[in-house]
Amino acid sequence: MVLSVNSPAPDFSLKDKDGKIHSLKKIKSPFIILYFYPKDDTPGCTIEAISFTNHLDELKKLKAEVIGISGGTEETKKKFCEKHNLKVRLLSDDTFNVCKAYGVYGEKSFLGKKFFGIKRTTFIIYGGEIIKVFENVSPKGHVEEVIEFLKNKK
Repeated sequence: MVLSVNSPAPDFSLKDKDGKIHSLKKIKSPFIILYFYPKDDTPGCTIEAISFTNHLDELKKLKAEVIGISGGTEETKKKFCEKHNLKVRLLSDDTFNVCKAYGVYGEKSFLGKKFFGIKRTTFIIYGGEIIKVFENVSPKGHVEEVIEFLKNKK
């Protein structure tokens, strides 16, 4: 089950494309946009990552830090970032433990086939607590939804 508003945000330590470890508790920005996406370099995930990259300056002005998490490895993250010139911080959860802690890893279906994977979900975190959850995210226009939410929090 996906974590809900007012839940504490589980901490994590995950590697980025360069092998550097990042943890939630070390992020100093007031707002953290933590978005979970199914897989590196797939159409929807590419749209979402490019959108976050294109809006990083605006999000920083709103005192928000963006972190994307999916399975895959440091190498798949590196290739994804290089191919699309991504500036957003992407972290590898190759065991899906963080995805499971947030309740975004589970059974999905596509074209009648059932499988397990990451459900596209975004959490807005403030003061270590989840203040907004976007479930079943559509990659197009999602960043604008996040920006609108943050503007209303100021």
